[in-house]
Amino acid sequence: MTPNDRTLLDAAERGDADAVRAALAAGARTEARDRHRRTPLLLAALGDHVAAAEALVAAGADPDAQDDRDDSPWLVTGVTGSVRMMRVLLLAGPDLKLRNRFGGISLIPASERGHVDYVSALLHETDIDVDHVNRLGWTALLEAVILGDGGRAHQKIVELLITAGATPGLPDGDGVTALEHAERRGFTEIAGLLRDLR
Repeated sequence: MTPNDRTLLDAAERGDADAVRAALAAGARTEARDRHRRTPLLLAALGDHVAAAEALVAAGADPDAQDDRDDSPWLVTGVTGSVRMMRVLLLAGPDLKLRNRFGGISLIPASERGHVDYVSALLHETDIDVDHVNRLGWTALLEAVILGDGGRAHQKIVELLITAGATPGLPDGDGVTALEHAERRGFTEIAGLLRDLR
C-alpha cells in the first residue's frame, strides 16, 4: 500500500471529504484496501460520511467491492439504514443482487433492524427482489418478524414489504410462515396484517 492509499483510507474513515479529494488527486487508488480488505468507499459508508462517499463515487469507486466479511459499501447501507448514503451509492450502479455473508441482500438487514425510511426508499427507488431468500431460509418479511421486536417500526416494515409485493405465505426453511412466527411471538398487530392477506 502506498502512502497516498493509506491517506485516502484514513480520510474516508474520518469522513474528511477534502482530504479524500486531495489524496485522489495525489494518485491514491479508489480501490485501495486496508488489512480487512475494506475500500475507502466502504469505510465512508460504514461511518455514514456522505460527502466523502460522493467524492469517491465521482472518482469511480466500486459500490460492490467486498471485504473479508463480504460487506460492501452498498450492502452496508442496509445495516446503517442511511437513505442519503443509499442514494449516493445508487448513482454508482450497485448490484442489487449482491449477497452478504448470510446470503442476504441489503433489504434483509434493513428490515430486521427496523430501518423504515430506508426500506421505504429502497422499495420505491429500486427493483430489489422483495422475496429474496438468504442462507438461513429467510426473506426480508420473515426476518422482520423473527428478529424484529413487533413494535411500530417493524409493523410499518411488514406493511411496506407486503405493499411492495412480498409473498406473505413464503415459509422459512422449517416450513414456518411469517404469520405463524408472529403468532408465536405474540405480535398481534403484525399477525393481524398478515392474517388479512390469507
